[in-house]
Amino acid sequence: MTVRVERSFELPVDRERVWEFIADPGKRAGAISVVSDYTVHDDGSATWRLDLPIPVVNRTIGVETEDEERRAPEYVRFVGRSKVMKVIGEHELTETDEGTRLTNRFVVDGSLPGVERFFKRNLDDEMQNLEQALADDLGVEV
Repeated sequence: MTVRVERSFELPVDRERVWEFIADPGKRAGAISVVSDYTVHDDGSATWRLDLPIPVVNRTIGVETEDEERRAPEYVRFVGRSKVMKVIGEHELTETDEGTRLTNRFVVDGSLPGVERFFKRNLDDEMQNLEQALADDLGVEV
């Protein structure tokens, strides 16, 4: 089973300020609650270390992520791969009269039982975490 989610929210700041956060692989990783640690490499790729609270996973999982497409300041698509899952994330920034709309799309394809179920239950919370991390970074209220 593959989990897909799309959520949008608006921020009262210009697109370039939102882009500074979204284009940073470390800031993206830091907004995800199950990422216990991460390393950003010199080439811009990153390794996320995930602690998933599911029965069949009793260790930290390394997920190798890399941006596959970047169009500053409007779009980034990244892919993360590990033995237990593949994740594709897209962030699209659109200017609005009041600031910026950020549309987030995620696809999680798990290769172990429970991975998709965990993300299906928790992706909305992760979207709220991303929105809050962005707001905190930008100094605005959500």
